[in-house]
Amino acid sequence: MRSVFDKNSHSVYSLNYHFVQCIKYRRKVLDFPEIIEELKTRTYKIAESYNIQITCIETDLDHIHILLKCKPQTNLIKFINNWKSATSKAIRNRYYARIKDKLWGDVFWSNSYCLITTGQTTIEQVKKYVENQGKGKRL
Repeated sequence: MRSVFDKNSHSVYSLNYHFVQCIKYRRKVLDFPEIIEELKTRTYKIAESYNIQITCIETDLDHIHILLKCKPQTNLIKFINNWKSATSKAIRNRYYARIKDKLWGDVFWSNSYCLITTGQTTIEQVKKYVENQGKGKRL
């Protein structure tokens, strides 16, 4: 049986976070499969560079949910800011023609975000919630 705790040379920990990021003004931009796939692919790559493990990731039309696991020394604020910049730039550069009428100006992500530790509920409950985002809402 696998331990619920992770270890390094000086600590034992279990750090799981639920990160939610909305599109600026809750615009319905995430309705193209190509954009969603680009966003997910880039998220995994950026997370890997921060030694963050993505447990689950799903989108709704105007926001993204990411369930992630990290080490105590991970700088989550730096990761989030880098992720927001990199994904925004990539999506705007690659899919601008598709999303320009849905955005207001040149801003993609909202300035604010939600980052919650998953200690108040089981990881399975949060994972199920994230996996069910956007089901039945897309055309």
